[in-house]
Amino acid sequence: MSLDGGVKRAAPAKVNLYLHVGPPAPDGYHPVESWSVFADVGDQVLSRPADATSLKVEGPFGVEVPTDVENLILKALAMAGAGPAAVTLDKRLPVAAGLGGGTSDAGAALLAARDLGLTELDDAGLEAVMARLGADGPLCLWGRAAVARGRGERLTPAPFAPPLAAVLVNPRAPSPTGAVYRAYDAAPRPLEAVDLPDRFASPEAVAAFLRERTRNDLETPAMGLAPAIGQVLAALEPLPGVLLTRMSGSGATCFALFSDRAAAQDAARRLTEARPDWWVQACVLA
Repeated sequence: MSLDGGVKRAAPAKVNLYLHVGPPAPDGYHPVESWSVFADVGDQVLSRPADATSLKVEGPFGVEVPTDVENLILKALAMAGAGPAAVTLDKRLPVAAGLGGGTSDAGAALLAARDLGLTELDDAGLEAVMARLGADGPLCLWGRAAVARGRGERLTPAPFAPPLAAVLVNPRAPSPTGAVYRAYDAAPRPLEAVDLPDRFASPEAVAAFLRERTRNDLETPAMGLAPAIGQVLAALEPLPGVLLTRMSGSGATCFALFSDRAAAQDAARRLTEARPDWWVQACVLA
């Protein structure tokens, strides 16, 4: 979206419907397989041409975001050799939450830089930059549902599925990816591939398949480091209309799938009233 000489890009939340992880390779990277979708909620990135690159962070979680060279937006722009831009990040997603927020922000900033003519990198060039940021990089650049394999860089189209009504819940407890993977490495399991069908007819079919055939291999080690994750899952499971509950990514955000938006919105209202200290958001995943 063009805006007063600038470009605004959405940076949607990424949700792992399942995440299978293998033991680390000699280079330290873990092979993964994951079906990831994106929510209709997330951060916003506004970029404008400037004399020097700068980053301003606003929003409810803005105070938790670094604005120095450790920020993924600034890293991505530097690696892309992008021209100077004034970037404003509206940080609406929790930090270190398993939602790919920082990576999605970086992808949005790169796409905005290209929209503004600040980088000449083509699609492959942008993907290469994002791959250097982590396993979710190429996926979060484009923000479309996909199945990721390898280190996360091998993307194939996701099965057809109807939009999934969901509730995202974060207990406002950080779950750093590196620490979770180190805990997982204490008892890794072989990578399990999943034979996904081409399409699902209903949210109920999606939930049944995920429950019977898949899991999140990082859920148990993450709960060992952040017990609040278990509290979130326990609060989600008895809600009316729940089809599936699970942690996303390396946590601490968990999600619940519902058959329709009304049930998800009612569940979000109940949770918000019961736990005002948690971040709770009804959304649609696609």
